[in-house]
Amino acid sequence: MPLLSPRPSPKMATPGNSNLFYTVEVGDTRFTILRRYTNLKPIGSGAQGIVCAAYDSVTQQNVAIKKLSRPFQNVTHAKRAYREFKLMKLVNHKNVSIPTPTSFKLMKLVNHKNIIGLLNAFTPQKSLDEFQDVYLVMELMDANLCQVIQMDLDHERMSYLLYQMLCGIKHLHSAGIIHRDLKPSNIVVKSDCTLKILDFGLARTAGTTFMMTPYVVTRYYRAPEVILGMGYTENVDIWSVGCIMGEMIRGGVLFPGTDHIDQWNKIIEQLGTPSQDFMSRLQPTVRNYVENRPRYPGYSFDRLFPDVLFPAESTDHNRLKASQARDLLSRMLVIDPERRISVDEALMHPYINVWYDEAEVNAPAPGPYDHSVDDREHTVDQWKELIYKEVMDYELVYNSPGGAGAGARGPATTHAHAPPAATNATADGDQDQHRPNHR
Repeated sequence: MPLLSPRPSPKMATPGNSNLFYTVEVGDTRFTILRRYTNLKPIGSGAQGIVCAAYDSVTQQNVAIKKLSRPFQNVTHAKRAYREFKLMKLVNHKNVSIPTPTSFKLMKLVNHKNIIGLLNAFTPQKSLDEFQDVYLVMELMDANLCQVIQMDLDHERMSYLLYQMLCGIKHLHSAGIIHRDLKPSNIVVKSDCTLKILDFGLARTAGTTFMMTPYVVTRYYRAPEVILGMGYTENVDIWSVGCIMGEMIRGGVLFPGTDHIDQWNKIIEQLGTPSQDFMSRLQPTVRNYVENRPRYPGYSFDRLFPDVLFPAESTDHNRLKASQARDLLSRMLVIDPERRISVDEALMHPYINVWYDEAEVNAPAPGPYDHSVDDREHTVDQWKELIYKEVMDYELVYNSPGGAGAGARGPATTHAHAPPAATNATADGDQDQHRPNHR
């Protein structure tokens, strides 16, 4: 997608805010944003909104700004926006970035180097009646994992990326938060191999049995227990990591189902029909369907992921090799969630624990997320009021004169033993001659 130069609109923000905000057209979307953010360029869009790269003249760093797209068009969108913003706000402001309508609430909770944090949030409207736009400011990353998957990753980079995913997931789980929508497009990286998880609009708290809903996690990365309506716990996210890892090895989606039935068929054709013990835990109607499907023996992981798909064995001190990666994958892609590897076990696996850092693996848990509000039923107007209050509370702390927003977040720290960059292109497009261009 070409980057369009924003052109100032003759229509400015409301007179009372004209000294703080200005309006620009980015493609066919109007952004009314704080004057500190300039040089907007579109970098992505989706159902939840459009994202632009921008320059923050206060912190003198490049950022990403997401305008939530019609967050109050229905209850589902509004609830997702609220939950995501709430989670983002729970992040410590100095270590922060992310976007959507329930995700705002969740983002406020988390403070971990592998979870994208919130740098700023604002609305140009200053009354509930006028309220219609929410802007979330995040750290600007270089690429999402979809692009990285197309690269020829060596074992060090692949292992380190997986380690960071697991650290971020463990941190979410420590607050009782299940992501539920892990996929390559929701994982972003920088050229130094730093990885962050984003997009918490579908995140839910643990402790309750969640039955399957059609929009929980993109289909390709959806765990069997979700497909079959069994309810799920934290290790539903491990299945998604396994799918992502397999995609990094193969270079393509593992289970590209066209619908949830075809998705199940794609899984059992490769991994085999599950055991009777697993079948006995299914609802009667689901069990009847599953048991009447053709039985598949499945394939060994040696055949599903032969050595030829893997990079050459590591020659450095880590000595990472295909057999270790394959073993980890075989423990993640287990149909029965009760037999699937846990996050803690995965972090101790030989393919992963070469990067083990106690401060990263067992970082202080986020504050507890009170999900009582978003578990209740609300009208769109009630959700709108809740989100407006969250944004106003945030602005009071971070965007008022002398508020916490005056501070700048420093560059993310990288692991002391991190592998070199996966690409030598920085966010600014500058070339770092000290980093290999690993294609």
